[in-house]
Formats: sequence, C-alpha cells, structure tokens
Amino acid sequence: MTGQANRIPLAEPELSGNEKRYVQECLDTGYVSSVGPFVNRFEREFAESIGGAHTVACASGTAALHVALRLAGAGTGSLVAVSTLTFIASANAAAYTGADLWLVDSEPRTWNMNTHLLHDEVVQAARAGRRFPDVVEVVHLLGHPADIEPLLDLRERFGVRIVEDAAEALGAGWSTGPLAGRHVGTVGDYGCFSFNGNKMITSGGGGMIAATDERAAAKARHLTTQARSPERGYWHDEVGYNYRMTNVAAAIGLAQLEQLPKKLSAKQRIAARYNARLEQLAVERCPHEPWATPSHWIYSILTSDPDPLIDALAKKNIEARRLWPPVHRQPPYLSSHQVGRGVADSLYQRAVSLPSSVHLSEIDQDRVLHEVIQTINRGR
Repeated sequence: MTGQANRIPLAEPELSGNEKRYVQECLDTGYVSSVGPFVNRFEREFAESIGGAHTVACASGTAALHVALRLAGAGTGSLVAVSTLTFIASANAAAYTGADLWLVDSEPRTWNMNTHLLHDEVVQAARAGRRFPDVVEVVHLLGHPADIEPLLDLRERFGVRIVEDAAEALGAGWSTGPLAGRHVGTVGDYGCFSFNGNKMITSGGGGMIAATDERAAAKARHLTTQARSPERGYWHDEVGYNYRMTNVAAAIGLAQLEQLPKKLSAKQRIAARYNARLEQLAVERCPHEPWATPSHWIYSILTSDPDPLIDALAKKNIEARRLWPPVHRQPPYLSSHQVGRGVADSLYQRAVSLPSSVHLSEIDQDRVLHEVIQTINRGR
C-alpha cells in the first residue's frame, strides 16, 4: 500500500536566506521589540525596492491600511470607496475610522475595482451636488495592478485622496503609459503592503506604509507608536496605536526582501507554465493586461464550477481555494452602498486559486496541472 502523495500547499513561505542569522542577532543584542536597527533598515531597503518612497513598518497590513486611511482623511462623517472583491481587511480598515463605505464592483479584465465606473459615479455626484467619496481605497488584486488612471483624474479635479491596498502585489507595476516604470503603492497618496505568511515576502506578520513625502511618513510613524511625544516621557498628543513592527519581524522581512528578485522570477515561471498548459482548456486564465507587470502572487483561473475542481484537488492532497466572497455579501456590510453589481459576484462564483508557492517544483506543478486538466475535461 502506497502512502498519500506529498501535500502541495496554496502558498507557503520560503525561508532560505538570512532569516536565522538576523533573528539570532536580535536575540543576541536583546532588540526584540519595536526598537532595534532592523526596523529602520527594513524600511530603508524596502523604500529603495519600490522606487524611493518614504516608508513606515507596521505590525500588519491591516494596521498599515488603518493608519493610511486615517491620514488620507477617512473618519466619522467621511466616505471611503473600497473594492468589493477583496479580503475583508480592506473594508475593515476603512470601517475602523468610522467612515461610511461605497463598495465598488470589479471589472472583468483585471478583476480589480472598476475605476471607470467609479469615476463616472463621482463626476455625476459632484455635478448634482451630492456626496461623493473623500478617499478611494483601490486594491491590486492577486498581484495585478489596478487601472488607476481614472482615480488620478478624480484626485486632480475633486481632491479625492487615494490609498493603494498593495497587500498582494509587491513587485507589480505598470509597464506602459504615463505610469510606466512605477511600482504599485507609489502612485496614490499612500500605499500599503502586507507581509503575512503567504505573501510574496513575509515577516511572519507585518505591513508597510509608503507615503509620498517625509512629513506624511513621520505622521504615520507617530501614530503607530501610540502618538508618543519625543520631547516628554509618556506624553501622547493624540490617539495613537500600538502598530509598530518589531525588530524580530523586521529582521525576517529584511532577509526575505533580499530574495525578492528570485521570488518574483519564480512566480513568473509558475504563471508561464500554467498559462502554456491551460491555453487549450475551457477556463479563463489569470489576468495580464498589456499595460501591466503583474507579480502573479497567486495564480487563479475562472471555470464554470469551482467546487468539483477544488474537491478533486483536495483528494490528491493539493490545496486550492475560491476567492473571497465580495464584501457586499458579508454581514457587517450588507447595508453599504454599492457602485455597480454583478461582476464581483460572477468572479467569486467562478474563480479558483491554484498552488503558487515560490518553491513549487515543476514535478508538483505537473501534478496540479494533471488534476486540473482531468477534472475540467470530465466536466465538459
């Protein structure tokens, strides 16, 4: 009797660099909390990796979003537009501020926020003297940049602030047009990244705020350290948060950042093999618009019925999953205003995410592909 084949996870971290050495340095020096040299070093080198933004390391991606949204003007009495097809943390961070939410439908090319639809809605609201969002939180879903140019027009015409939720998109950017060469998270007023265990790089848990100028970054840093005054001990000039990243987490994050080019190359190879083998199959492959450079964080496809495919893969010890239910379907947000309908629901009903760990071997990817092709063909 043969044993079950090895498990193929959806997205697991690869810790093959200087992680142990840097963490040991934290232990040896006693710098294990939010004070220590790795925090500043991680911020500085992360900023360089995305093109020179001003960065603040946080305890989580959600914490980064919360602070960025607050600094962008979200609060009680304000209105924030959020992508409805996203992990719920995107909406929760806006709700923490006390703002009301508009939940914006997706568009089918990139699966991201339909920014053209939102643009037209805001223009019509402005002309009619109606309320429109003070802030737009746009998510770069699954590693593909959103079509952000309509939002830039709203910022110029109406002063709408932009927060980029780039939690899933480190390494992605724009390849053509006016934003060519720009990295996600550096175009809006603030960009936010996540270093959760399944992300492109991990710090075990953590996030980063990218701000457009040093004053904004200094304000974010102030809020993430309980708004503590540097001049007076235990004096806090406003309500702040215990959101600063620890030195240990930053040490892991820095070691991971050193491997980012290798990780991005691996994701590109994985996506290319999926694309080549699934080309003739009755599925829609993951988005890749000609103006974008996706990171291919988690490769996902659209099929007519995800559940039989997910179940078939699970029986072979292969992890796959649906996308998240749209935020407008979640109990806390059932009464939120919706901008557009139908596309996000359709994507949720059809999408399956496939194993995409950076250390996924060709042999294991072939196992995944074999089961996907067999199952899809059986269902035809």
